[in-house]
Amino acid sequence: MALALIFSGQGAQKVGMGRSLYEQSAAARALYDEANTVLGWELTKICFEGPETELTQTKVCQPALFVHGLALLAALREQGKLPAGEPRMALGLSLGELTADCAAGVFDFATGLKIVAERGRLMQQACEQTTGGMAAVMGEERAKVHELCREFDIEAANFNAPGQVIVSGEKSKIDTAVAAAKERGIKKIIPLNVAGAYHSRLMEPARAAFASYLEAIPFAPPKFTVFTNTTGQEVSVPADLKAALVKQVVSSVLWEDCMRSAAAAGATEFWELGPGGVLAGLARRTEKSWVVKSFAEFSDVTA
Repeated sequence: MALALIFSGQGAQKVGMGRSLYEQSAAARALYDEANTVLGWELTKICFEGPETELTQTKVCQPALFVHGLALLAALREQGKLPAGEPRMALGLSLGELTADCAAGVFDFATGLKIVAERGRLMQQACEQTTGGMAAVMGEERAKVHELCREFDIEAANFNAPGQVIVSGEKSKIDTAVAAAKERGIKKIIPLNVAGAYHSRLMEPARAAFASYLEAIPFAPPKFTVFTNTTGQEVSVPADLKAALVKQVVSSVLWEDCMRSAAAAGATEFWELGPGGVLAGLARRTEKSWVVKSFAEFSDVTA
């Protein structure tokens, strides 16, 4: 087996996530307890009990998903479920790229959690200072989406799978593009209920502040192959890993490209570590022959 771990992005979170890991895995519990200490607030309480309105805040759900992904990995290791020499690769959707980097030893858990918490705080701040929106364009080629973006001065935020592209920008421009899409031959475009225009130029204040924050934090070379959303390709030099995380705040997430690159690099199985099975669904849309397993709770780890 050549195993690739795939880590969830913002939007996958749900109340109750990780509770069974905390209750039944000592390794996972240790990470959650450390997270509460590092953050200075009760991440466990919000993850396990909600309310949903609090969990969905950018500054909360990003640390929540980061810790959940790594708690699953810790539980899998604790249960002896990872074959020798595995994983060979890791990749993550948006926020999940930081989880993948941490899994590969680019920075330790506490450092990674602080980075994620600051990223979430800065992105939430940028959302609150702008009026942004996003929409999903379904069933269209990339070229058609790029045309729509050029015409309405919006940006392609996520290339998730063939025929699933997310666009992002000022809410008024997104609304205008949605209203005009049918006339442009786009059959299905769905406005998304989001707090802001992620992966667009409206996140520039967050990008600039995040770049400054990361400057003094040392990054190590990854212990196994990781991929960046900014190019869809492998990245291994510490300075390049850092630059990719900064650029990713305002640039398109090339998730489909990341998955195809991992498969081309020899990945024979993908394990999704995160709630909801979102990435498994995107993988099925991209290439039905890929073997993908989803792990969200302790019962998945021991199955």
